[in-house]
Amino acid sequence: MNPEKKNPEKTKVLILGGTGEMGQWFTRFFKERGYEVTVWGKGGKVEIARKLEVPFASDLDAAISESDIVIVSVPINATEETIAETAPKMKAGSLLMDFTSIKVKPVEAMKKFAPAKVEVLGTHPMFGPTIPTLRGQTVILVPVEGRSEKWFPVIRELFKEGGAHVEITTAAEHDRLVSVVQGLTHFAYISIGTTIDRLDFDVKKSRKFVSPVYDIMLDFVGRILGQNPYLYALIQMENPGVLEVHEAFIKECQELSGLVRAHDEESFVRKMKAAARKYGDTAHALRRSDKLINSRIAEYETILNSVGKVCGFSHFYSGKTHVGVLEKAGPDEVVLSKLVAKGTAPDIKNKFIKLKLENLRLLSEAELREWRKENLKRSIRDIAVLIPEGADPEIILGAICTNKHLAVCKISDVYAAGARELETEKEKKGMEKLGVTYRITIFGDCDADAVEEEVTALLCGLGCRVREKNLPRKE
Repeated sequence: MNPEKKNPEKTKVLILGGTGEMGQWFTRFFKERGYEVTVWGKGGKVEIARKLEVPFASDLDAAISESDIVIVSVPINATEETIAETAPKMKAGSLLMDFTSIKVKPVEAMKKFAPAKVEVLGTHPMFGPTIPTLRGQTVILVPVEGRSEKWFPVIRELFKEGGAHVEITTAAEHDRLVSVVQGLTHFAYISIGTTIDRLDFDVKKSRKFVSPVYDIMLDFVGRILGQNPYLYALIQMENPGVLEVHEAFIKECQELSGLVRAHDEESFVRKMKAAARKYGDTAHALRRSDKLINSRIAEYETILNSVGKVCGFSHFYSGKTHVGVLEKAGPDEVVLSKLVAKGTAPDIKNKFIKLKLENLRLLSEAELREWRKENLKRSIRDIAVLIPEGADPEIILGAICTNKHLAVCKISDVYAAGARELETEKEKKGMEKLGVTYRITIFGDCDADAVEEEVTALLCGLGCRVREKNLPRKE
């Protein structure tokens, strides 16, 4: 993309830190919605901008002064400095946003360094860059009185239209709540991970003795440990409220451990009951966690019941879709014999593929059907029939379309039946029967002859009479 050929009617967005993972996520988000996005990153990774098909701001000052929205998406400890360097260069009527996980310091910096006619909006997307869509996610907005009037409703509506839940709050309340929402949660999970390391505990072996809750907990611990440790360190260290949360957490751990050592069952129970009362609706939490556990069980049951059938899996990280006959399914991996897509030759050596279940999502029937339609060779058969008097060809077509082996089914011809095709005197007298040709397109991984026989049998069962032998065709 040539920066000199920009459309002046488009809102221009500059993302500082746009070559980072979160910056890349929002580059795609704004670009998909018609914004003209430019990115900048301290490392000068022009190749990432190229991959995103957006300009890299080689002249950063010029890009800042031309942009309608400037977003600061840099590490927490570099946010205030970046704001101080950027804000004074922005044009009147533009908007400065930050995507930091703390809000008091960045919002104060934006108010201090942004010119009076530049609006500011604290923003915290409560999700990471591995999330595929904004739908169902939470975005926290911190508008500033007298400094967010024009842009705040625009950004709020943008996120809402994307399917997000938008929460409005103050910077101080945000940091207080996030000290628990992120500070305590991350600290607890990281502590579990480092405790497992200290114990030299065999996590892989322990999964053989797994309970559903332990299994899910391990996944969340692994999710945190597998991400950028510098980001999580800064979330712990840059929010002043986190230290108070740590002190309370450590004190509770010590007290509970003391009760266990003393075998003080009643005191332990009292503490647990008090926490349950403070928590509130534990029954709702039980139902929601049951739903999560049961969804995992249900998917695995579906996979087990699909052995010997055609299945499709989407790989979370590569984005690739793998479709084939499910040969084997275990607790950790599946084995597929791959289907041959049209335009490719069979690979005898690599016919089978092993895939780790943890990296996969089972395709729905609709998704699998679409993949088969787009990627497999198909056979076309015409079935010409005389339909019963008064019957509707479209209703019969609807019955045929229920066959899951068909990619497409349509009426290719409708005609009046000739006298020589009518068998009884009554038929010849009435001459009201219609002849209809139904064209069926059969998925390439099915036995075309068998599917044609199924459809023909259905038509005969509906009172139709096959007009002639149908010849196979190849699409």
